Amino acid sequence: MKSKIYKICQIQEWTKAKEKGFYAGSKIDISDGFIHFSTQEQLVTTAKKHFKGQKNLILIEVDAKTLQVKWEPSRGGDVFPHLYENWNLNGSEKTWELLLDDNNNPIIPI
Repeated sequence: MKSKIYKICQIQEWTKAKEKGFYAGSKIDISDGFIHFSTQEQLVTTAKKHFKGQKNLILIEVDAKTLQVKWEPSRGGDVFPHLYENWNLNGSEKTWELLLDDNNNPIIPI
């Protein structure tokens, strides 16, 4: 499976997570019982489907090998990485603030 995986969330959520040292997930993650991640190839579709029109978003990159992710079929049968525990942050996460394009979709900078 892919080495790098990605999470889109609100900047405020990420700031709080960094202060605590872990990320428990967004409202939908908590509701679903796992933290949703995407591969690089899945990011544009994820951004359009779940984050259209949202401001103050951040994209986080993490090495999947540092997490106990499960690769499970989801949208359209595509396999996505899911984390069934808090995401303990180690400081190696790379981030980008996301802007919106003219159609209000988040622009994925990678």
